[in-house]
Amino acid sequence: MDLSVGTPVDPVPDAVRDALAGASNSPGYPLTMGTPELRAAITAWVLRACGAAPGFGVLPTIGSKELVAWLPTLLGIGPGDTVAIPSVCYPTYEVGARLAGAEVVRADSLTAIGPAPVKLIWINSPSNPTGRVLPKEHLRKVVDWARERGAVVASDECYLPLGWEAEPTSVLSVADSYDGVLAVHSLSKRSNLAGYRAGFIAGDPELVTEVLAVRKHAGMIVPYPVQAAMIAALDDETHVDQQRERYRARRGVLRAALEKSGFTVEYSEAGLYLWSTRGEDCWATVDWLAQRGILVAPGTFYGPAGQRHVRIALTATDERIDAAVSRLD
Repeated sequence: MDLSVGTPVDPVPDAVRDALAGASNSPGYPLTMGTPELRAAITAWVLRACGAAPGFGVLPTIGSKELVAWLPTLLGIGPGDTVAIPSVCYPTYEVGARLAGAEVVRADSLTAIGPAPVKLIWINSPSNPTGRVLPKEHLRKVVDWARERGAVVASDECYLPLGWEAEPTSVLSVADSYDGVLAVHSLSKRSNLAGYRAGFIAGDPELVTEVLAVRKHAGMIVPYPVQAAMIAALDDETHVDQQRERYRARRGVLRAALEKSGFTVEYSEAGLYLWSTRGEDCWATVDWLAQRGILVAPGTFYGPAGQRHVRIALTATDERIDAAVSRLD
């Protein structure tokens, strides 16, 4: 039972597949900025789902991981600069900073960042791997802190539609302006489009224009059929609600089984993972679960502070989740 990677396993919605197929005769180069129809669909979704006000820019990306990995470079960040990331987080935040030649500081509070010349600060709510949801007040403080220092705030909000015990908030809803603020979104989890590589950014129009200018020359273009599929996915919330209920059910039975087996599940208020511990080194927990045929991700993959946790994904079929639960009994 592979509960490690977190890749979607449920079907792509029919309307999305039909849109992809209908746009398959696309011999010309697609627009890097996205078609007018796609930009309109992204804008409407951000207004609706993120609680944003008009005035932001949008740009489709080749999934969200590509954007995370290259954002420091696209923003001109390099040697001598610092990128701040959470102490436990998605590994590509650090990889992207290293690719640009920048230094990395891991910190969960603004005071812990220290005097480093920070040019970019990543926040992630709901968090991968912990499922932690940051309160509005914290998001506001991060934006204010970054503006005082001329830094960009990049908010990874790919799990925003998947709140369980807390209601996730977009940074776009708390900022009094979009200056220096970018939100990163993905259709991989909400619409099972990981295989399509469909994502986008929204926020500061000047930053979006700057990123677009470089991406045009770098060939970072979302294929036209995928752009058509994105429109269909963004325009429909029914399939999102259905997928959310699948994950809710899987989460309920898996969490109960883990806690019955002696695990403590921490945070995990939203998203697709259960951040779990048995009070021991994560590799001992990985081994304990592997002996029962269950694969999970060790917490140290996400930073040294994750040493006593494992990340357990909900992205498996009902049959595989039930099989994992039976192994835990």
